[in-house]
Amino acid sequence: MNNSSIVLEARGITKRFPGVLANDKVDLTLHEGEILALLGENGAGKSTLMNILYGLYQPDEGEIWLKGEQVVLKNPREAIRRGVGMVHQHFQLVPVMTVAENVMLGSEITRWFGRISRRDAAARVQSLSEKYRLAVPPRAVVEDLPVGMQQRVEIIKALYRKADILILDEPTAVLTPQEAEDLFRIMRDLKAQGVSIIFITHKLKEVLAIADTVAVMRNGQMVGTTTPDQATEASLAEMMVGRKVILRVEKGDAQPGEPVLTVEDLHVDDDLRHHVVRGLSLTVKAGEILGVAGVQGNGQREFVEALTGLRRSKNGRVLLEDKDITHKSPRYITELGVAHIPEDREKHGLVGPYSIADNMVLNRYFRRPYARGTVMNHDRIRKEGKALVAEYDVRTPSVDTPASKLSGGNKQKVIVAREFSREVKLLIANQPTRGIDVGSIEFIHKQIVAQRDRGVAVLLVSAELDEVLGLADRVAVMYEGRIVQILPIAEATRERVGLLMAGSAVEET
Repeated sequence: MNNSSIVLEARGITKRFPGVLANDKVDLTLHEGEILALLGENGAGKSTLMNILYGLYQPDEGEIWLKGEQVVLKNPREAIRRGVGMVHQHFQLVPVMTVAENVMLGSEITRWFGRISRRDAAARVQSLSEKYRLAVPPRAVVEDLPVGMQQRVEIIKALYRKADILILDEPTAVLTPQEAEDLFRIMRDLKAQGVSIIFITHKLKEVLAIADTVAVMRNGQMVGTTTPDQATEASLAEMMVGRKVILRVEKGDAQPGEPVLTVEDLHVDDDLRHHVVRGLSLTVKAGEILGVAGVQGNGQREFVEALTGLRRSKNGRVLLEDKDITHKSPRYITELGVAHIPEDREKHGLVGPYSIADNMVLNRYFRRPYARGTVMNHDRIRKEGKALVAEYDVRTPSVDTPASKLSGGNKQKVIVAREFSREVKLLIANQPTRGIDVGSIEFIHKQIVAQRDRGVAVLLVSAELDEVLGLADRVAVMYEGRIVQILPIAEATRERVGLLMAGSAVEET
């Protein structure tokens, strides 16, 4: 690609926050019709750089050039006006409004006397949807759409505002494999029509499959660029982390003991009272990892919430050893020795405004040595927080930093540190590595295997088939709210499990 096709340049971008040098003289170049993958560990500075390019942050030093002109992006409105759109990892949509209403929000089409024209907006959304093969119904209510479709709405929002530079921040973190493939097709269509894309991800296979160029950041600096035909997953991981990373889970054979978790004929409804878990039964033994594989949306979330006291089941029983924990509270279940890594770390894993130290003891703050009666021992909590931050390599300037200020991977490490730093009988890990980098994934996988080897029963629920096949000793395939087959890991080939996940070749247990 020649210099005349350059549409965006970041030159020497530096950004400082209290105690953190987030970007250190970063250079980045994007060409017309290029898909540029931006890789880096959590906290490497990727999101900070993108927020600067979108006008959310102002650089302390450096220059931004758009289509040959040096610009100052004071806010997102200025970035949008100049053709830069951004799809955030956590969607910026109003659930109760229609697709068209969400898309036109802030850029309303008006007719006589300032009257908003929903019809014109819907027509334009339909036109964009057809042009880029997005297949989004303009009049559908957003909260009724699956996650992959909601992401398409965000993309249409940017295109509606005439964006020809699109920043996608962790776009596949919440997508099923099928939805991710749909997104890649959309990205290729956008590229073919001249749209330039910056694609932030942690998934190395995706980078090799979709990117034209790969840029890698580490510790706030740009450490190199490459292309997929010159790179491998191993080489990219090493660039990101600064050392060789073991991408394959290393573990010995399981030594299963007595049953710890027994689920009998469980039935659970979702929030809309749809029957989504239908007579599910399984057993997890001490010292084994039972992996639940399945396309997201087949009842996994509701299943885990019923096990952990976050949702009431309609029928069935849940036993922890010989104790019936059906319909018990989350605290009661936790106190019996159940650790839980939730799917939604923001909603169920952390209290964002609380400090890192306080989040580290959320499941035991009311007990000694962290409290005496109603009086909390804040010095002891901070001491515990510092020890766990060091042990679990949480990247933060202070244990007093609010958890909401951490990157996604560091938030996940806080949850893992809290749940793994006490004696437990059962670990329920739901999407434990979603949206985090390869170094953090390697670390969390090692911790899960270590729990198994200490005799803990592990229930792993993941939409990442590679993760299930890499960690599990047995694989339970979930389809339409049921366990359709449980396989020993030696028989759980990718092809066989994939067919079962899709509802093909279903063999009832």
